[in-house]
Amino acid sequence: MLDRVQTWPEDRQVYAAELLMLLEAQNQGSLSVSDEEWSSIQEGNAQAERGEFVSEEDMATFFKRHGL
Repeated sequence: MLDRVQTWPEDRQVYAAELLMLLEAQNQGSLSVSDEEWSSIQEGNAQAERGEFVSEEDMATFFKRHGL
């Protein structure tokens, strides 16, 4: 499944990565998100819904930072 995710549009890949990180956090105990982080998550989702995408370079940086 993870291999197939890499073929999805970038906005869906970002959303999938966010969901996976939330699931991982749940396995480590309670999830704590700051107001700033929550605002960023909401803005990212709104951008995806508007069809605004990040560059491939930004995606590569994101995946590298999160070990994906």
